[in-house]
Amino acid sequence: MKRRDFLQSGSLVLLLGTWELARGATILAVRMWPAPDYTRVTIESDNHLSTRQSFISQPPRLAVDIEGIELNPALRDLVAQVKPDDPNIAGIRVGQYAANVVRLVIDLKQAITPQVFTLQPIAPYQHRLVLDLYPKQPIDPLAALIAERLKAKEAAATASAPLINADPLGELIAQQAGKTPLPAVGPKLPPLVAVQTASKTDRLIIIALDPGHGGEDPGAIGPGGTREKDVVLRLAHRLRERINASALYGNTMHAFLTRDADFFVPLHVRVQKARQVQADLFVSIHADAFYTARPQGASVFALSHGGASSSAARWMAAKENKADLIGGLNVKAKDRQVQSAMLDMSTTAQINDSLKLGGTLLTEIGRVGKLHRGRVEQAGFAVLKAPDIPSVLVEAAFISNPEEEAKLNSNAYQEELSDALMRGIEGYFSKNPPLARNRSV
Repeated sequence: MKRRDFLQSGSLVLLLGTWELARGATILAVRMWPAPDYTRVTIESDNHLSTRQSFISQPPRLAVDIEGIELNPALRDLVAQVKPDDPNIAGIRVGQYAANVVRLVIDLKQAITPQVFTLQPIAPYQHRLVLDLYPKQPIDPLAALIAERLKAKEAAATASAPLINADPLGELIAQQAGKTPLPAVGPKLPPLVAVQTASKTDRLIIIALDPGHGGEDPGAIGPGGTREKDVVLRLAHRLRERINASALYGNTMHAFLTRDADFFVPLHVRVQKARQVQADLFVSIHADAFYTARPQGASVFALSHGGASSSAARWMAAKENKADLIGGLNVKAKDRQVQSAMLDMSTTAQINDSLKLGGTLLTEIGRVGKLHRGRVEQAGFAVLKAPDIPSVLVEAAFISNPEEEAKLNSNAYQEELSDALMRGIEGYFSKNPPLARNRSV
């Protein structure tokens, strides 16, 4: 090649590079995750996006200017993704506001507190721009649980004769009228409600079920394409039905789900929700993968203050603790320091109670399927760090194993496993009655 031709080709490369820089980012995908807690809008691109936003209160709407991009079909698709039952978004308008500036206008159903932030690439995503729309009046998990309980009681009353037994919810509802949400850290709490029943318990017994992952975070994906977040949510729904129908302690047992649909919940918020409803137990449900397809069987984990009980437990905890990176956490949130402090308060008593709960669950799970380990393992799982709630993480099966993936998709296995978990919960309470445990925060 002649020197002149070489220089001309080099100039062409430089010109193409300049054009690529001028072109800016390309939008790869847009996703929307509506939920009662908050609605998330995610815009994924091949490069970092810069934004400016403003909130208009009357009528409520959020305007977001995304710089350095052109309007494309992926962004236009965002308009069609708004669902009529979205609790926060009424509609979205999108247009080319100026050269290389696209404007999103999100029409809202209520006043919101927006959080707009970016996430660095992490498998399986490239750059993400995240718009989290939180209601200015956040949902009180305990109030939501009460409403759910009342709805179930009304349905039961419609289907049968009126109940004549004492209603354990009456005083709870009266107590909750005007009650403020529980602080993350505070004084010792009184019992949730004081109503004597013939079953020797004086309050509603709440089991927090925590279906892992959700939303942007699919969790592990099996060789057949099964997503962990889907199978564990179905399993949690089945277990909730059994808990709510349990006759133990005069039908005062009730399940609370940290997520009841496909949306992302940060690890510390899962713990926070369980504490806000003053849960008696916390059961996080997963179906993880290993780096080979050979491992099989269910496992139960509790927290460890020191080292992990095995290298596999350490690997599993490290993997689960990355959920916030994949799901997308706004690390600049103001209360981050408070959240971190809360997650370092777990006590030896809590861990001991968690090991007891894990032991009863493991025994019952072993009656319906294989166990990966015959004992409760321990590691530093962030989601198990509630200082006042016995907490365990159940790995229902290895979704990376084709045979176990098929079992997780089987209604029969899900029913058997739900029954086993229910027996384990009741077995724990038979030896550790709710009134025997002190509540402290």
